Amino acid sequence: MRAFMSVSADDPALLKAQYQAFSGQIPLMYAMLLVNTWLLASTHIGIAPRWLVTGVPLLFTPVCALRCIQWWRGRHQAMDAAGALRALRRTNRLVWPLAAGFAAWSLALYPYGDAYTRSHVAFYMAVTIIGVLLCLMHVRPAMLAAAAVVNLAFVAFFATTGVPTFTAMTVNVALVTTTLVGMLLRQYDGFTELVRARLQAEALGGENLRLANLDSLTGLPNRRAFFAELEAACARARERGSRFAVGILDLDGFKPVNDLYGHAVGDRLLEQVGVRLSALVGGRAHLARLGGDEFALIIEDIADDAGCAAFARHLCTELRAPFPLQDNSLQVAASMGLVVYPDLATNASDLYEHADYALYQGKRHHRGGVSLFSTRHQHRIQQDAAIEQALRKADLEAELSVVFQPIVDTASRRTLAFEALARWHSPAMGTVSPAEFIPVAERTGLITQLTRVLLAKALDTAATWPEAVGLSFNLSIHDLGSEEEVARLVRLVLDSGVDPARIDLEITETAVMQDMEQAQWAAGQLRGLGCGVTLDDFGTGFSSLSRLLALPLTRIKIDRRFVSGIQHSPASLKIVRSLLALSRDMELGCVIEGVEGEEELAILRELGGSLMQGYLFARPMPAADVPAWLAHGEGAAFCFC
Repeated sequence: MRAFMSVSADDPALLKAQYQAFSGQIPLMYAMLLVNTWLLASTHIGIAPRWLVTGVPLLFTPVCALRCIQWWRGRHQAMDAAGALRALRRTNRLVWPLAAGFAAWSLALYPYGDAYTRSHVAFYMAVTIIGVLLCLMHVRPAMLAAAAVVNLAFVAFFATTGVPTFTAMTVNVALVTTTLVGMLLRQYDGFTELVRARLQAEALGGENLRLANLDSLTGLPNRRAFFAELEAACARARERGSRFAVGILDLDGFKPVNDLYGHAVGDRLLEQVGVRLSALVGGRAHLARLGGDEFALIIEDIADDAGCAAFARHLCTELRAPFPLQDNSLQVAASMGLVVYPDLATNASDLYEHADYALYQGKRHHRGGVSLFSTRHQHRIQQDAAIEQALRKADLEAELSVVFQPIVDTASRRTLAFEALARWHSPAMGTVSPAEFIPVAERTGLITQLTRVLLAKALDTAATWPEAVGLSFNLSIHDLGSEEEVARLVRLVLDSGVDPARIDLEITETAVMQDMEQAQWAAGQLRGLGCGVTLDDFGTGFSSLSRLLALPLTRIKIDRRFVSGIQHSPASLKIVRSLLALSRDMELGCVIEGVEGEEELAILRELGGSLMQGYLFARPMPAADVPAWLAHGEGAAFCFC
């Protein structure tokens, strides 16, 4: 009974809800009490003693007015559970003396006056208690206390008056208040259930929000959470005048793991990467997984750029350590792009874009390292944007041209083929290097349009060459990315009139590994047509030899970075020797590109290389110069069958 008649502290949410509902009703209760009290007193002026008619109400008035003002002022205040508990318990304590005081005062007026004034006393008590109970409905102990005090006093007094009307009124009031209390108790139970249901819904909503911001595989914050935290970090930095860095980390060589071992192993690898990164980062940064094999960091309160870059390099270095996965021990590398707020980016969008751009540039030029976004990168972005706009507006047929660099057989000193290389002269930008506009065209998806124009021009030129001279042409992964694009390439070759056996199409190792299955299918279509397929930049990626050699290749091309300065690099020497041996074992042609010096040529020939390309033999030449070049050579048949 004591628990039933007291305010419980066990449910903080219920306490706050009770306070919120109660604080809007209690001022009305006190206002009603005062008005009804003074109305009752006014009908007894001159009948009852003055101290009883005005003295007692004057004592009640400041108490009720003070409580009314206090609750009125606090009705919109956010109250914690402890504050709500104190306020409700105070009300629960006050209701006993106030209910007893008002009941005793009204009954004290009964002996004075006629039947009308006595009926007014009964009416005052009956009606006022109903209003009080309705106002106290959200605080069960206070409601029951008021009902018990007033109704017991009413029933006990009026039932003993001997007046039949008052006796009937007593039964009526007892039934009404009992029914009302029962209804209000059910309302209170419904109120508590509603509060608990709302609390459960909020908890579920909070859990859903947490899950919506959590990466299910690694348990790290996801992309949504990262950008929310990035916005918050920008706001904090602006307020404090501090600096912070954003890093985008990408695993090098992760896709071959998926291709070779399956997605289940790839997922376990990502889990372990997340665990290792979390341990390495500790509390120094906010870590998130953006998706795939891409992670992001927000490194706050950095002292200097050098320290931040050193921390990033440490992460990349530690990720090179093997990851034990059941029977396998797998290794990957990591590259990271960094940008510092507010040096070269002042909002979340620019920070992400710039860090991602730094990562892209880093992976192009020095995989496995850290690239800090700089003014050079910013200029490059602006330049790329200008190139993109110029490409979109360009008359490709008029502005694009093709130059040709010979591929020679150094053993017979004959020209076997020419590699077609793109050139672009823009009316707006002048001559733009392929190293600048080709990456932009690939990133924006414009490369397929360029490929169709350039290949058509190259085929038109090759059609004028001797049958013994072939054409080598570079393709982007976008050119092989769909059946429609491959069909367009096939149609261009067939419509050109050039024997497909004279055409060799080059694709890069890194491009192939973006979508191995599609690359295999597309290469198969080209080989079925009769064209050769060369794997360009061989040895520069992080791919499995077994996967690469599953492609229907006819040649491999050794990248220039292994050739440049080979006389001073034992590592390059070993790599080239191994690649030449591999090509012989696999019965593949092998072209060595980037040959620029006689010393390099001598070493490469000693290693067994014969098919070469580079400035030592000839720089890329316009189509008009090819006949003169061929006139000085002997020519030789070359077939990819």
